[in-house]
Amino acid sequence: MKALVTGGAGVRLESVPEPEPHPGQALVEVAAVAVNRGELALMDVLPAGSRLGWDVAGTVVRAAADGSGPPAGTRVAVLAERDGWAERIAVSPSRLAPLPDGVEWPAAAALPVAGLTALYALEYAGPLLGRTVLITGAGGGVGRMLVQLAHLAGAEVIAQVGSPDRAEGLRGLGARSVTTYAESPGGQGDAQGDGEPVDVLLDSSGGQVLAGAFRGLRPGGTLVAYGNTARQELRLPVDWGHARPGLHVRYLHLFDEVTRRSVARDLAALLRLTASERLTPQVASVGSWSDPGPAFDALRGRRANGKVVLTL
Repeated sequence: MKALVTGGAGVRLESVPEPEPHPGQALVEVAAVAVNRGELALMDVLPAGSRLGWDVAGTVVRAAADGSGPPAGTRVAVLAERDGWAERIAVSPSRLAPLPDGVEWPAAAALPVAGLTALYALEYAGPLLGRTVLITGAGGGVGRMLVQLAHLAGAEVIAQVGSPDRAEGLRGLGARSVTTYAESPGGQGDAQGDGEPVDVLLDSSGGQVLAGAFRGLRPGGTLVAYGNTARQELRLPVDWGHARPGLHVRYLHLFDEVTRRSVARDLAALLRLTASERLTPQVASVGSWSDPGPAFDALRGRRANGKVVLTL
């Protein structure tokens, strides 16, 4: 079969061995995949010929031999084991969920990494009804999921983005206000545009953006960080804890979380929200896996307001 593997300056389509599912795995024919910034980073460090791909949508063509999971013919969304950019994959039913009617391939492929990261970040944030939530990096795939889910949970959502172009559509998703980092009081994410204190800070940016936004946290507030796209060291104010008694700080790494979570259950919940149009995976573009370069370039250049999907 064909798969996208690392090599040269990016990836290339090559022939690879067919997967051989063990009794606790289903065989899935892949219809669409999504691209994450984490995969772009891995391209630069993995040996040539390495496999990539976490976000997958496809059809079960052979059910797990042990009787677990859905039958052949079921359309599914999958959190793959970093081998999803291929024509077929073997996957445990614990990492997939059936697609409800009406959920198309691109939306399903865009959901696993971004949706699960957002869901778990908000679980760590705690009850949100009536609370003020600041989301940095709100223009990306996870950020747009967070805006929607926090709004659904009853939060007052403040979105921060790197440029005006990244703000597109965020108010329609539930953000009460949207600012750029440059518009914040400190110029690099120093709280938010109006200086309003916040109860919860959800950060993917790290570095100066996180340090500035942190100053807006109330005592007893919660910080959930799930990335460091700025690739900068973090320096917090000298009174970072003393000025915020009761502060909760959590770092979320998705692939650590899934070792303790029911991915199948949580994916199914996100798919139900998608099917009922209460959650939109925010697909920014759909291209072909035979020409993935434009998708990669859009992610690297932060020109994708949401997820980029490749169809097979």
